Amino acid sequence: MQGDRIPALAVLATQTVEIYERNAARFDAERTRALMEKPWLDRFAALLPQGGSVLDAGCGSGDPIAAYLANLGLRVTGVDAAQAMIDLAREAFPHGDWRQADLRRIDLGQTFDGVIGWDSFFHLTPEEQRATLVRLDAHLAPQGALMLTVGPEAGEVAGHVGDDPVYHASLSLEDYDAALASLGLRILEFVRQDPDCGCHTVLLARKL
Repeated sequence: MQGDRIPALAVLATQTVEIYERNAARFDAERTRALMEKPWLDRFAALLPQGGSVLDAGCGSGDPIAAYLANLGLRVTGVDAAQAMIDLAREAFPHGDWRQADLRRIDLGQTFDGVIGWDSFFHLTPEEQRATLVRLDAHLAPQGALMLTVGPEAGEVAGHVGDDPVYHASLSLEDYDAALASLGLRILEFVRQDPDCGCHTVLLARKL
């Protein structure tokens, strides 16, 4: 897509939910189920107690991330800002716990053994990410694990969902480390553009 067709990043950052509402069915149909994420999901799950609770922050349709974690015996609560995504999750997994909630304002009044934000957290602006880390931390139980996909370096870019551009942003590793440390979390692993996981940059941390 030509740059002149992409709205300014500041404008694009306000349109993420709308874009996923519009593209939910297509996104779900085109989303790979090859589960390249499995090694990271297994590392995350290994930090949790057997049968532990997980908040899937930006769960989409629930497949494959939430579904895989549930198959490990974990109790998954999925939240997504796009109601169309929650509707798909409820249709596919009617016995699951699916809730419409925006990560920027999330306040479920409960804590979880783990929180995962896979291909979701990075749609927030840098300022929103800093504030949302505080909210996610409030949902983490002691010794809880946090796993996020972020960018390989600080910056803002436009990706794509369907035919629409979509906003992405990241802090630097140093900024994530400082922000998490201030909340009592320690980064266990940070892998830039993991070649075995579709070049995702993955951050895994734990609450002290």
